[in-house]
Amino acid sequence: MSFVTRFAPSPTGLLHRGHAYSALTAWTSAREAGGRFLLRIEDTDFTRCRAEYETALLEDLAWLGLDWEGPVRRQSDHRAAYDAALERLRDQGVLYRCFRTRKELMALAGVAPHADDPADAQAFAGGPLDPAEETERLGAGQPFAWRLSLAAARERLGGFGALTWVEETADPGIRTARPEALGDMVLGRKDIGAGYVIASVVDDALHGVTHVVRGEDLIPATGVQRVLQALLDLPTPIYRHHPLLLGPDGKRYAKRDGSVTIMALREAGVTPDELRAELGFA
Repeated sequence: MSFVTRFAPSPTGLLHRGHAYSALTAWTSAREAGGRFLLRIEDTDFTRCRAEYETALLEDLAWLGLDWEGPVRRQSDHRAAYDAALERLRDQGVLYRCFRTRKELMALAGVAPHADDPADAQAFAGGPLDPAEETERLGAGQPFAWRLSLAAARERLGGFGALTWVEETADPGIRTARPEALGDMVLGRKDIGAGYVIASVVDDALHGVTHVVRGEDLIPATGVQRVLQALLDLPTPIYRHHPLLLGPDGKRYAKRDGSVTIMALREAGVTPDELRAELGFA
């Protein structure tokens, strides 16, 4: 079996040690298997992504000593493919319109969901509107997002019990999808259309990714991705969810918390070998 994996950062900020650890884990896995390592830029969210962040992350990864098979895929260049997948799901009747505002969603969840961090979002407990109210809102021109109806998906697939994946790192073995952990996720946003959840699944299949190597915080998202793979007739990769890198305070590194960036470490005189050794890749 060939080995194909990828690192897929989103250019919404500068990379930090956590990103470096994940990228090195995937890159090293590919080298040890004699396989291929791809780089994908997940920039579907044009409201938050910046060209300067993409430039910086490419420089950071090269500085770390990583190389990848070209060309780099930028999801913003392939929106038609993701919109087509969204349309296919609509045709299957497994999506519904959600008119709730961000403020309303925050009130329902009790926290602000992070677009680049699905594990932090709480399960959405809403559902489709009454047809009469939906018609009224549509007539008023109110914007809406498209949510995956787990109830409709469960009915179409005959349940979720057969949706499994092979896990090679976090609790190795056959894992059964538990998409309920994240509830009815948004697959098509009001402002950008098809988002990264669909784009990631479509791209992994398109590029023949055999192994998804990423942080264990994304295990809940795997359940939803298994549902999408089944609905869209796409293959299921093997997953390796590695432990998260924690800072001195015991918390994981995160962009939103202002974690020290790789760029800052470079400017402070840290060498690639020093950082790699610190992260366990001497």
